[in-house]
Formats: sequence, structure tokens, C-alpha cells
Amino acid sequence: MEHQVFVPVPADDLRAVLRDPARVARCVPGLQQDADTGVGPLSGRLKVRVGGSTVTYRGSAAVTEQDPDHFAFEGEGTEVRGSGTVKFSLGLRLAPAPDGTRLDFTALATADGRAASFAPDAAATALRRILDRAARQLAAGSVTSDPVAEAEAAEADGEAEPGDDITEVSASVFETEVPPPSLDPALDPFLAGDFEDLDANGAPRPPAEAAHARRTMIGRSAEEVDHAPPRGRYAPVPAPAAAAPGDSLRWIAPAAALALASAVVIGRALRRRR
Repeated sequence: MEHQVFVPVPADDLRAVLRDPARVARCVPGLQQDADTGVGPLSGRLKVRVGGSTVTYRGSAAVTEQDPDHFAFEGEGTEVRGSGTVKFSLGLRLAPAPDGTRLDFTALATADGRAASFAPDAAATALRRILDRAARQLAAGSVTSDPVAEAEAAEADGEAEPGDDITEVSASVFETEVPPPSLDPALDPFLAGDFEDLDANGAPRPPAEAAHARRTMIGRSAEEVDHAPPRGRYAPVPAPAAAAPGDSLRWIAPAAALALASAVVIGRALRRRR
């Protein structure tokens, strides 16, 4: 299969990326590199989506420079959830074009397992999609500077001669300015003496709420203060106490005696009238 992609990047910048396998690995879309660096940067897991199916392969690849404008990729992989394998070879030619470079891809692959059951048109569409994304990332990687190379260049440029005057500035943690505490007289109006009311000794007298808060806080741990019940208007309203059975019997007996005495008096009054 052949495929062409245009990128607005000079061929020299693309060539610099293709010569570095670590930067090439960052251009492969969906590649999850292995932790084992001894295998090489172009090794790991690659998820490929073909039509409505997704297959994950684990394998490795290598890139070789045939000439300044021709690079070859060869690799193989095995299905993570299966026994299918795939082998591929990819040729890439850099063709300078106005305002950029044309990438000419030539791909050849052999596969078995799940990949063998895919329709040729669906497999070709998936491969073109991968090459398009790889070309975009290759162009972006060539524009983005290499942080390792920049650090090495800065270190080489920053090396001073023995006779140069070097001023070293270092700060210690113990030399860092510490902010003033909350009880600093310059920040606490109570300690600064800004209150007009003075006690008998001439010391400033705090407000009633502040004095009450200080009295309730002194001698109590932080856990007790955090879990102390709210006071004032935020205090919970106590539930009404339930009346005990003995409390009702206390007034039933006098009321019954009063009712009986009233009945006797009324009865005698009625007898006298008769």
C-alpha cells in the first residue's frame, strides 16, 4: 500500500527526528512504551482499531536510515489476548515540496489471527489513519525542541573559565523570612493596647465576647474545642421534659378532695332549703 502526506516542515527538521528512535517513539500514535529500556524505545503495546474491532499488539520495531531521504521501519508484534502475529515493513521517503515536505509511505504487512479476518478496505483505512496521525506528530515533534538537547547545550554554553568572576547565590531554609505569629503586638489590637477601656492595673480590657472566648478556651485541648457544643443563638434547643406519672398524681388527690367537699356543701345547702 502507498500513501502520501504533506507536512509544512522542512525535510532537515524531519530528518533530525527520524534519526532519534526516542523521538520517533513519541510520534507513534497510541504506543505505550515498555518499562524495560534495554529492548529499545520502539517497543511496547499498540492498540489498533479496524472498523468496529480493536486489537492490542505487543512488539517492537526498528528504524534504519537507507539514505538522507529514505528511512525504513521493520517490526513485529503479537496479540495481547490471542496468538495472532503481525509483521510489517514501512518505507518512508522525504520529498521536498514548496512550504514543506511530502512524505511518501510504502507499507507491506503479513498477519494472522484476528487481523487476518479484517476486510482489506477496512485494514487499509485504519493504516492510512495511523500514518496520517504519525505524520502530524512527526511534524509537531520536529517543531518542538528537544529538552535534553537544550539542557546539554545550555550546560555547555554556561561553563565558565577558571578566571571568570562567578557570584554564587544560595538561600537556606533557615534564612527564609518567617511571618510574624498571630500574637504579635503589631497585629493583635488587644496586645497593642488599642482599646480605650483600661482595668485597675492600667492594662487594656478586652471586649466581653473576647474575654468569654478566652476563658472558655483556656485549659481545653484542641479536640475538646473542636467538638464543643455550640453556644448562644446557635445552641440546640433542649427537648421538653416528659411528665412523670407521679407528677400527675400529686394534684389529682387534692382536686378529688375539693370536689368531694364541694358536693357535701352543696347537698347540705339543698337540704336546708327544703
